Amino acid sequence: MPTVAAGIGAEPHLNRKEYLLMSNLDKNRQAKNVVITELKDKISRAKSIVLIDACGLTVEQDTVLRSSLRKAGGIDYKVYKNSMINFAIDGTEFEGIRPYLAGPTAVAFSYEDATAAASQVSTQIKTMPLLEFKASVIEGVVYDAEGTKVIADIPSKDVLISRLLGSFKSPMASFARVINAIAEKDPSEAAPAAEVPAPAAEEAPVAEAAPVAEEAPAEEAAPTEEAPAE
Repeated sequence: MPTVAAGIGAEPHLNRKEYLLMSNLDKNRQAKNVVITELKDKISRAKSIVLIDACGLTVEQDTVLRSSLRKAGGIDYKVYKNSMINFAIDGTEFEGIRPYLAGPTAVAFSYEDATAAASQVSTQIKTMPLLEFKASVIEGVVYDAEGTKVIADIPSKDVLISRLLGSFKSPMASFARVINAIAEKDPSEAAPAAEVPAPAAEEAPVAEAAPVAEEAPAEEAAPTEEAPAE
């Protein structure tokens, strides 16, 4: 069974002898294809990519930067040749970074939170002045170095949701404390009811004078019959 050739870019069907007989030009082409394929895979899954100039960092600083990006999760970071990046972004939403592909370039890919890579790099820039943004494409929008700095300062979606929930929770907690205090209050401590002033005594109504009895009409004297004369 033929052995697979050692070395980056070797075709799986080539044995070691065949690989050694390949020209250097062919070997370079194979290696480039491997890198471009790797880049295309990352780009196809990325929500954003951030171009970084990290050439001024010490080995220790570079280690700290890589560690912070790895711990953040959902981020890939690697240094690539500009020519490889240029090939990989062809026909994708990331073509807008072509004007910024000059000089040493490291790329951070964000797969989950679109602003995660920019935010993490921004945090490290505070202690590593030689670390610089070059440009970025975040959710299809191209930003230069200054624009990337602004985007990096926007809180992540998880942080914004947490703050929103916190703003709802605070009034509810205050309301619950008030209700609980009312429930635990001793009834004997209740404030006495305000005294209601007694209504003023009503004056006794003046008795109405009895109506004056009308004088009975004098009885008419019954006519006397004169005795007939004898």
